[in-house]
Amino acid sequence: MTAPDARPALNFIQEIIAEDLKTNKWDGRVHTRFPPEPNGYLHIGHAKSICLNFGLADEFGGLCNLRFDDTNPIKEEQEYIDSIIEDVRWLGFDWKDRLYYGSDYFEQMYEWAVQLINAGKAYVCDLTPEQTRQYRGTLTTPGKDSPYRTRSVDENLDLFERMRAGDFPDGSRTLRAKIDMASPNLNMRDPVMYRVLRARHHRTGDKWCIYPMYDWAHALEDSIEGITHSICTLEFENHRPLYDWFLDELGVYHPQQIEFARLELTYTIMSKRRLLELVDGGHVCGWDDPRMPTISGMRRRGYTPESIRTFCKRIGVAKFNSTVDIAKLEHAVREDLNKRAPRVMGVLHPLRVVIDNYPEHQVEELDAVNNPEDPGMGTRKVPFSRVLYLERDDFREDPPKKFFRLAPGREVRLRYAYYITCTGMVKDEQTGEVVELHCTYDPAPRGGDSPDGRKVKATLHWVSAAHAVGAEVRLYDHLFTKADPGDVEAGQDYKSNLSPNSLEVLTHCKVEPGLAGAAPGTRYQFERNGYFCVDPDSSADRLVFNRTVTLRDAWARIEKAQMAQEKSGES
Repeated sequence: MTAPDARPALNFIQEIIAEDLKTNKWDGRVHTRFPPEPNGYLHIGHAKSICLNFGLADEFGGLCNLRFDDTNPIKEEQEYIDSIIEDVRWLGFDWKDRLYYGSDYFEQMYEWAVQLINAGKAYVCDLTPEQTRQYRGTLTTPGKDSPYRTRSVDENLDLFERMRAGDFPDGSRTLRAKIDMASPNLNMRDPVMYRVLRARHHRTGDKWCIYPMYDWAHALEDSIEGITHSICTLEFENHRPLYDWFLDELGVYHPQQIEFARLELTYTIMSKRRLLELVDGGHVCGWDDPRMPTISGMRRRGYTPESIRTFCKRIGVAKFNSTVDIAKLEHAVREDLNKRAPRVMGVLHPLRVVIDNYPEHQVEELDAVNNPEDPGMGTRKVPFSRVLYLERDDFREDPPKKFFRLAPGREVRLRYAYYITCTGMVKDEQTGEVVELHCTYDPAPRGGDSPDGRKVKATLHWVSAAHAVGAEVRLYDHLFTKADPGDVEAGQDYKSNLSPNSLEVLTHCKVEPGLAGAAPGTRYQFERNGYFCVDPDSSADRLVFNRTVTLRDAWARIEKAQMAQEKSGES
């Protein structure tokens, strides 16, 4: 059993850094970086990397850069850069004056490419993209040398300079590293370093018509910035020999690349390409749609940065890929909102209730607790009057056996208010639907048990009809119907797993009057209904809420069951 004051075990990256500090490998420095490509919005998988890189720097007294790998101008936009900066800041991290761009180093990269050409380690190739793939070989068959691999240094220097000058059409020539076409690692089979591409860059304009490939640029960026630990996800493990080869051949400062398992969540896709398809195809309402796994979508939905950081810490850092149950993320969100979200009453499916023996024009201001988890949040006043709204689901004309809420002749407690008993109902003549209830109230008990000792089995939330504020409420669910939406049968599009019920819009909801004018981003717990956040679509005359998460906590139940099982095993 772990001692109460024992520190948690270090993950494998922390162990590497701790050992490096012990041996003074990097002169006592720890310098990481978060290097997003500005070709889409960040998602929860990036949040794990952000928390890891900035967190390690903070833990070991080091630095962390924010650097944009902006080497592919046809997919990059300023909008994405702005959103990434906003997301990293929102998560609570600060790079101070260390904001960099790969494009800052284009001239230095070009000079280093010339250095490799002079060393006979790079050549200009005229193969088309299709021919390049054919010559590359497969996992079981070696590649073939390009017929242009034996060009002289002088010819390669001339052709590369002319590539930069714009003498050749797009895609007609590449600069390739001369390594080993028979290597078992396909990344080492003369990888492309530069391609001819006429595209206006968001920072360098039309200055360049050749652009570096990611593997070439990334290693050099790390070297220039003096990174000590270049932390990547596992898909870059097979790229590490190339990372090392470039830096070793150039004889420049050489960081250590370390790979960790990326985050995969159930009912979620993490491919920016596929997320862009959902946006462009109109399957969602933009990158910040609350159903999206993007950080901006989660922010709009009402997730807190603290809950995301807690989630990333709890799932840990591993060397092997696995999928995390999305219930674990939702648990972290509930846990955080339970502490900070004020309680309010909101009725999503209103049913009109008239308390016949309550004075017709009387209004009482009743005390309600803002958050039982935090007494410091105090209380508020909520108006109570003769006509109320209750949840339609809180009434049954013919209740089933275990239904303890309101029914004909049954008594229930109103939250912070009185006991009421249902004495009658009004139905729509055409549909037979109950449209109004009539009740009586007991003026003696208010908020607690009855003085005469009688008890009820249900406490219902409510809103005074005369004071209620109308609201639109958007109920969000998983975007996909399958836990692994990307694992589809041959020929089946992942979009076939999109859920038709991922969004339900309720337009006739009623909330207590204190919520009028609530600012976008404000979070609440609607008692008995879940956690909700004011959407940016709200205006002075239109209040819109997004449901962040329900009150049901699947992960808490899983943990409770596991703990009970472990306890049973111990006994």
